[in-house]
Amino acid sequence: MRALLIGAVEGTRVAAEAIADTPGWTLAAIGTLPPELASRHSDFVDLAPIAARTGAALIPVAACNAVDFLDQIRTIAPDIVFVIGWSQICGPDFRAAAGGRVVGYHPAPLPRLRGRAVIPWTILLDEKITASTLFWIDEGVDSGPLLAQHYFHVAPDETAATLYAKHMVALDAMLRELLPRLLRGEMSAQLQDEKVATYATRRRPSDGQIDWRQPAEAIERLVRAVGRPYPGAFTGAGEDRITIWAARACACAERQHASPGQVILRDEQGFAVCCGDGRALHVTDYEATRERKPALHSMLGA
Repeated sequence: MRALLIGAVEGTRVAAEAIADTPGWTLAAIGTLPPELASRHSDFVDLAPIAARTGAALIPVAACNAVDFLDQIRTIAPDIVFVIGWSQICGPDFRAAAGGRVVGYHPAPLPRLRGRAVIPWTILLDEKITASTLFWIDEGVDSGPLLAQHYFHVAPDETAATLYAKHMVALDAMLRELLPRLLRGEMSAQLQDEKVATYATRRRPSDGQIDWRQPAEAIERLVRAVGRPYPGAFTGAGEDRITIWAARACACAERQHASPGQVILRDEQGFAVCCGDGRALHVTDYEATRERKPALHSMLGA
């Protein structure tokens, strides 16, 4: 079977490897963002090396619903189109050009958490269990019939990076089980239960701004949720913008009289900031927008 793969992130690379490795499948082409649009994804991955290794044509795609790209889909004539790691909605003309056979991927236990920024939202919502999902793309958003789901636990100290990695393992396992099924013509899938559907809204880099009036555990969760490969949680100190990559809530403010946002401790690991609940956030990995580390006095969040 011939496959067209569309995406621009690590999951796209994982899918390319799985398709190329599966007997009976040919990865005909990979559609991806041109380099000048790479900033659309904070976790953008250059897919040229995997395209070259697998013999797939690499097609720059700025808009997947554009007429010229739909013509390319018809020329490629894929048996199935895989859309994995792509933020654009595949419209009716796209699905028609693909013969109605479009498989999508979502890092959530659909129908829960349809939508955007799902990995950060999973941590922000303190979800205990999540899943990776493969499904048929229909006219809705992440609403099509389910082809495969792989559930796993979310650790109490989960970060965006560790959760992202777990999803990549799950995606690879699901594809290597699903691809032979599709090859045998097993196309059936399970309808989603609309009664239990929930939706995750888009998050922007500015949503990572820390409000030090929040409890320490809530701020720690934000740091974990929006860290690498995402833009990170941030605050300010004077003219410096501080991006915090790792931190933990602690009780080191118990004997300190301080306002939220004030630095109360400096040590070899980093520094601690007073939070709104009287506890503190101990920051152990951070970087400033300037080349030198800033003088740390007060970090008043908005």
